[in-house]
Amino acid sequence: MKIEASKRLASLPPYAFAEIAAKVEELRTSGITPIDFGVGDPSEPTPDFITDNLTELGKKSARNGYPSYIGNNSYRAAAVRYMQRRFGVSLDPEKEICATVGSKEAVFNFPEGFINPGDIVICPSPGYPPMRTGTIFAEGVPYYAPLRAEKGFLLDFETIPESVARRAKIIWINYPNSPTGAIADKEYYRALIDWAHQHEIIIAADEGCYIDIYYDTKPSSILEVDREGIIAFYSLSKRNNMTGYRVGFACGDERLIQIFKRLKTNIDSGVPNIVQDAAALALDDDAHVESMRALYRQKRDILLPALRASGLEPANPAASFYVWQKVPGSDVDFAKRLLDPALGIVVTPGSLISETCEDGTNPGAGYVRFALMPTIEEVHEAARRISSQKFS
Repeated sequence: MKIEASKRLASLPPYAFAEIAAKVEELRTSGITPIDFGVGDPSEPTPDFITDNLTELGKKSARNGYPSYIGNNSYRAAAVRYMQRRFGVSLDPEKEICATVGSKEAVFNFPEGFINPGDIVICPSPGYPPMRTGTIFAEGVPYYAPLRAEKGFLLDFETIPESVARRAKIIWINYPNSPTGAIADKEYYRALIDWAHQHEIIIAADEGCYIDIYYDTKPSSILEVDREGIIAFYSLSKRNNMTGYRVGFACGDERLIQIFKRLKTNIDSGVPNIVQDAAALALDDDAHVESMRALYRQKRDILLPALRASGLEPANPAASFYVWQKVPGSDVDFAKRLLDPALGIVVTPGSLISETCEDGTNPGAGYVRFALMPTIEEVHEAARRISSQKFS
């Protein structure tokens, strides 16, 4: 019996980090523990006020039947309170919000409910891979729009060819941006919304992962400007150090939310009630988020001077916990150099998390991504090792 992957799965590129992962494993085998800035998974624990309540929350859900597909009342109410408190955005908990299993499944599955075979979905490059892979699995065609430094890493929708815009059904945006750390202001959002409405393109904003991880300017939600034809995705993974809980929500235009709910009833059976109840506690608290911001600021402010001292061009992310660092020459070679046993530092080459665009260029080439996940002590040590080098 011959067993093969589907054409859609086979069309996806191989695991991009295989070569780097092999070098990391080589270091570990030789007894060297690298300082890992590679993966954006918070090393700090979920706050105590959440974990201390899990037993009680579990008892509350002792029967443990199937949860609501759209999220239980208390969780959706907490999400509504958060959006009102943080952005001044009022949402109808019955019509304009829906619980999700984190944001990855939501981002991946969303195109399935809105595009037909051959429709175009505009995706940023660099960008979150499920935007692209979800489009491919829904038999759509990704169009990669480059994020470049000279444009402030904002997706330049005005340069998208009219022939593409006419066939596009969805445009993905991600601000605060991973991996560049850029934020978008309301003026940008207004112009984007006008353009999208003109072309009847849905705006899908993956905005809630890093929107509370900022340094100076507090990022806005696109929903502060408008919600017609717009859906925004939120996750508690990074805001609340709850990556393993797999919980988030989608909100926005009730027409999009209703179709998305219909899609989700055919895909999953909802978020476990105990997780939703823990997430409601997390959304109602802002103090722990402020502490987390201070911690990432401290890590950033340790690393950036070391990068400058080594001869690299200054990077200054406005938000997220990434540093998108421009490097001389090949980003893959630079990442390999940092893996030298004398340095033992893991970063992600930018070209591996970006797609080649219409003009034949890869916007991530010449950059590496530092995820500020190591401990303060490890960041200090990494800074010491980096500042001892001259990369220019």
